[in-house]
Amino acid sequence: MDDIGNATRVALMERLVELKQEHRDLDVAILRLGGDPTHDQLQITRLKRRKLLLKDNIARLERDLDPDIPA
Repeated sequence: MDDIGNATRVALMERLVELKQEHRDLDVAILRLGGDPTHDQLQITRLKRRKLLLKDNIARLERDLDPDIPA
């Protein structure tokens, strides 16, 4: 049996989908800016940091949804 309620689980799953979409969108933006010879390196760095933060949040949510070790 899950430790979290069904409504909470659904909310976490929805948030996970949103974060993954934002992560993909940042990928596209970083690639687009990187291909521009007049790109703003500071902006790319900021986007990469945001992408890493999203990756950490995604991993945390995935652990919350499907923990490896039962308590």
